Amino acid sequence: MAQQIRRNGASGVRRAAKAQSRAVTVRKARGSAGGFIDRMMGLLPFTEEQWSRIWLAMIIGGGVGIAFVIASLAGLPALAQAQVARIAADAGFEVRHVRVTGTARMDEQQVYARALAQRNQAMPEVDIAKLREELRALPWVKDARVSIQLPHTLAIDIVEREPHAVLEKPDRLMLIDATGVELEPVAADKAKGMLRLAGPGAARQARALETLLAAAPALGPQVEAAEWVGNRRWNLTFKTGQLLALPEGEIEAASALVKFARLDGQNRLIGGKVIAFDMRTPPRLYMRMPEGAIQPKLVGDGGGETT
Repeated sequence: MAQQIRRNGASGVRRAAKAQSRAVTVRKARGSAGGFIDRMMGLLPFTEEQWSRIWLAMIIGGGVGIAFVIASLAGLPALAQAQVARIAADAGFEVRHVRVTGTARMDEQQVYARALAQRNQAMPEVDIAKLREELRALPWVKDARVSIQLPHTLAIDIVEREPHAVLEKPDRLMLIDATGVELEPVAADKAKGMLRLAGPGAARQARALETLLAAAPALGPQVEAAEWVGNRRWNLTFKTGQLLALPEGEIEAASALVKFARLDGQNRLIGGKVIAFDMRTPPRLYMRMPEGAIQPKLVGDGGGETT
């Protein structure tokens, strides 16, 4: 009987030792796994607070998704949307801050005036596409990027139009971009040095004028103003005050401008005594002198006629 007790006692000791060994192995495994996870989490660019927000967003997002699915299956999409918005607002996911970037020239208050209409709205209720279209309707805005940054920021990045010229209107001067979009009124002293456009429909021809001047790069910087005449052709005024009348047609006008540039290189027409050059009837070039001045003789290609 005593022998049996000794065997049972030894067996119990062995079982306890095995159980303890298994517990140690499990603890080591858990510690190893925990250490690996901690190392992996440490490599990610998030702080503990940010991770808390992310997990909160995932939990709330899951709850919102379940509520939306249930309401949709019940045939109540509007109710589902309202429920989603209510859950998000209760969780703090609503517009509290608006951040605007990219406004170098325009008045950014115009952007805030439209963006702040979304303030205190639940994030799911913010109509990003509609807000973007409202912003793009502003004169200075070429494009706008709108995004939601959880938990409560509406981020707006504006791409502004570039001022290209000044449009002379009967009552004011207007800044326009290269496509002719009117940006804002501008004072005469601030318009100095900028190309001036005049004439009905001149703004719509701004891009075509840019292409025309590119045909004679040496003349472009010397052009101070351009008048769109009769909705068909250009009169150019140089910084010297001299006028050049070009013919109708894109090709004809470009050819005449290139020819004039060549003649100017040969005879220094710009800055001379001639006050106006008329190339409306190629290949002839007519020149007008001040009253009482001796009529010059044009040297080179272009007809050489004067009047």
